[in-house]
Amino acid sequence: MNNVFISNSPATTKEIAADLAGTLQGGEVIAFYGDLGQGKTCFVTGLAEGLGFSGEVSSPTFAIINEYIGGRLNLYHFDMYRVSGWDDLYSTGYFEYMESGGVLAVEWSENIEAALPDDTIRITIKRIDETTREITIDRGNDV
Repeated sequence: MNNVFISNSPATTKEIAADLAGTLQGGEVIAFYGDLGQGKTCFVTGLAEGLGFSGEVSSPTFAIINEYIGGRLNLYHFDMYRVSGWDDLYSTGYFEYMESGGVLAVEWSENIEAALPDDTIRITIKRIDETTREITIDRGNDV
């Protein structure tokens, strides 16, 4: 089932994400799709806040993974931009994190499409204009 939202600000994007966070039970993989600067990290910030994490959230571009521990569920934020094969993917610890019971938020998930579980929550963020984004949340057959 797809839900489409229009966000006119980073605050609204975070609210949409926080609402999604309230539905998460642990073990979910959330795959993000969208070009640079569309608001993926802003969305992850809202997820972290919605899960009760109070620290700073930043893009894991150079670290590959950032861990946000201490909320209702742990959140693991991946950047798969530089992952180009199975060896690279295994080296990130991705599969171990999938077994952790936390939530995985995966930017540049196009690079690991074959490794995403069937029940992955897919979020596409498209730029409408300078401040407006269309956010599509696809939870598959989930309601």
